[in-house]
Amino acid sequence: MSWLGRWRRARILERNAIPSPAFEAGVARLPILHRLDASERTRLREAASLFIHDKTFSAAGGAEVDDVVRLAVALQACLLTLNLGEASYRGWNEIVLYPDEFLRAREETDEAGVVHHSRDILVGESWLGGPLVLSIADIEASGQADGFNVVLHEFAHKLDMLNGDANGYPPLHRGMDASAWAHDFGTAYEDLCRRVDGGEDTTIDPYATASPGEFFAVVTETFFETPDLLDAEYPAVYGQLRQFYRQDPLAAMTGTLGAPHGHG
Repeated sequence: MSWLGRWRRARILERNAIPSPAFEAGVARLPILHRLDASERTRLREAASLFIHDKTFSAAGGAEVDDVVRLAVALQACLLTLNLGEASYRGWNEIVLYPDEFLRAREETDEAGVVHHSRDILVGESWLGGPLVLSIADIEASGQADGFNVVLHEFAHKLDMLNGDANGYPPLHRGMDASAWAHDFGTAYEDLCRRVDGGEDTTIDPYATASPGEFFAVVTETFFETPDLLDAEYPAVYGQLRQFYRQDPLAAMTGTLGAPHGHG
């Protein structure tokens, strides 16, 4: 970061840092953050402060957007990038908030050239180069360490989109093996599709089978929400996400942070 960037960062934090009581209350409401140590919480507070300063939160559909909602989004979005670059969410600015599920018109052309119009009910949506859309009701249900997290899901798409469409292949860090990522994710995705197609009741949300991009977003949710379940189901995928996010929530949860974890 240039000296100008460091000056700007310090200036924003000096003037706009999240007040400590509000930050602690926000963390208390989100059990997935309880495993963070003091140093990580300090960095999360700084990252979330910068995030709230730099992003625009817009209301839609009669939503009421307050500081509690902004903070919930910022804390969970910045959990993903806690050990990544602060420019991870570059290239877009707006977060649109609906009070609850929202409708999105869709147009598709089939192989015969016939155009089909439909309306989907959504709780979140990410646009390549554009806004990220969330339901406040589902934000409030996220972060409870129960496996569901619309915030992590949609922001995982944003990380995936750093090198183009959300296809389950985000830009990997230096030292990560691209062929190993493709193999581990591809194998797990095919296995989950087979199991879901066979009518099995799977631990991983079946929505993950919609596409490789959705698989990446869903397993990101699981990695931070219920890491033990992901590690039990697809340990190789857990290992890849541990490298990608540079975090090990399972080790932190079991009190073995810093000890070697059994999957590469």
